[in-house]
Amino acid sequence: MCRVVDLQQAVLAKNDACAHTLREDLAARGTAVVNLLSSPGSGKTALLERELTLARSRDIPVAALTADLATENDAVRLARSGVPVKQVLTDGLCHLEAEMLGGHLHGWLPADTRLLFIENVGNLVCPASYDLGETLRIVLASVTEGEDKPLKYPTAFGLAHLVVVTKTDIAEAVAFDEAEFRANVERINPGVEVVLTSARRGEGDGVLVDRALAARDGAPVHIPVMTRKSHHVHDADDGQPRDEGHPHGEGHSHHRDHTHAPRAQDGGPARTSDSGTVASSRS
Repeated sequence: MCRVVDLQQAVLAKNDACAHTLREDLAARGTAVVNLLSSPGSGKTALLERELTLARSRDIPVAALTADLATENDAVRLARSGVPVKQVLTDGLCHLEAEMLGGHLHGWLPADTRLLFIENVGNLVCPASYDLGETLRIVLASVTEGEDKPLKYPTAFGLAHLVVVTKTDIAEAVAFDEAEFRANVERINPGVEVVLTSARRGEGDGVLVDRALAARDGAPVHIPVMTRKSHHVHDADDGQPRDEGHPHGEGHSHHRDHTHAPRAQDGGPARTSDSGTVASSRS
């Protein structure tokens, strides 16, 4: 008789153990970690660049690690802020994992870093299931993505400590219904704060830095009703569970098995720009 083994649960259990250790290690050195999740094109990089620049102007030791399947474009943009930035190229893996993150931070993250921002791979499915040892998990959605985004991606929004709406300067042009979006967020994650931002206009400037510093200093953090170990979400209309926690999502092509251990870092060359250091490394 065959025994059925849930490989996904085994992978997530290993990741959670790594995340627990990473969280304790970073907290002991006084570093708060912010895990940023969003769809591609949400304006995440533009908002983060403003926040890093603001943190530097306030003499807050801050760093950023950004993950993409290919190109160093985001790291180059973030480095304009003048803070330490590292680009991780995942070679097709659709998310970061705690063990992978810990390997990239080792020997790179400055000892005095108070805030570390992680710009996760751009999608709302794969990264949602993986704890990175973060202090705060923030999910971003632009006004162009539709008010029903929280309902379509309940795991991502359901585990968020904060929800940020981006590109509000074009909200009227795209007929964004803020009330409906807020209602949908509340349905998935009751009590979570929703903040409006516009990188172009400067609306909401400092929200990421201020929330991260507050959490680092012990301020209460929203506790989502959903837990990371719960991968079935019940829709209020029909009461039927939807398994949306699987790390593979529609429209994502995976060239590597999620059960594979991260490859050893290849020690890719560091590159220095006028405004900061960009260290590029593959997973």
